[in-house]
Amino acid sequence: MSLAESVVDVTVLIVAYRSRRTLPKALAALEHQTVSPRSVRILENGSPEGEGVEGAQVPAGYELLESPVNLGFAGGNNRLAEDASGEWLLLMNPDCYPEPDWLERLMQAAAAYPWASLFGSTQYADGGEGHLDGLGDVYHHSGFFYRGGYGRVLPPPTDGEVFSPCGAAMMVRRSLFEGLGGFDADYFCYGEDVDLCFRARLLGHRAVQVAGAVVVHEGSASSSRYSDFAVYHGVRNRAWTFFKNMPWLLLLFSLPMHAALTLAHGLVCARRGQGRLYLRALRDACRAWRNVRAKRRRILSGRRVALGTLARAMSWRPLDPIRRRPVIREIPAGE
Repeated sequence: MSLAESVVDVTVLIVAYRSRRTLPKALAALEHQTVSPRSVRILENGSPEGEGVEGAQVPAGYELLESPVNLGFAGGNNRLAEDASGEWLLLMNPDCYPEPDWLERLMQAAAAYPWASLFGSTQYADGGEGHLDGLGDVYHHSGFFYRGGYGRVLPPPTDGEVFSPCGAAMMVRRSLFEGLGGFDADYFCYGEDVDLCFRARLLGHRAVQVAGAVVVHEGSASSSRYSDFAVYHGVRNRAWTFFKNMPWLLLLFSLPMHAALTLAHGLVCARRGQGRLYLRALRDACRAWRNVRAKRRRILSGRRVALGTLARAMSWRPLDPIRRRPVIREIPAGE
């Protein structure tokens, strides 16, 4: 049987919150893949009345779970992964519309790059006329991270290594996800994908951005990019990721720039009327220091990757976080 006719060893995980409008289109695109996943699991994640997913929207053979409360993107995916089987977990946002060969391209990449444990998709903005939604997540050495190429029109990408795939359309080995304990559920939403991949990189795992695995992503379908919710969780979780995962030498070197960019970003938020919210996010990040420190000790005690290798996976150009320059490193010949 050819790959194009097969069922592949993948479980698709979809966390749906206020997704009644977008999920049918996403599932229709999933139904028309050139290869079929072994299973699809959907979580109705505590949506308000009238905005949640109903059983009639879910195709036969797909599994629908329900949570009475919102577990967040992190906790929701952890819940879906608990009883999942198969070699691969494929995270897919309910407002993500994959091209028909999306899954097949990801599986071809997994076969071509057996040393990689995480794979990302080329994301275009829905209705964006060629504008990118992202080419993987970039981790700047300052501790700021961003979706590479977001909002830009760029030449077609090629396969390459990225710091982290974007969780909107990311494939990860199930054994790795389980070994890491899944997403950090304290994050709730935003940055949990970068945190997961940072922890994976500390163990020596690598991530590949797959050029031909294309999805169209509506984005911000359940919360606005500049909403108080997004800003609060983004700021708090960014600080946690930096102080939880960054080895001491890199942390001390990068701390001045981290402080400078934190101040600059705070001023931008203040101009939008979110200054107090920004300070509250930083305060809450600091209040959790004991918990963050305990996690840091546990994570860094198991570090297996050389400091130079980790540093080379990051971005070091000062303006990259502002310009959202994608960082996709060439895969060495023979790998």
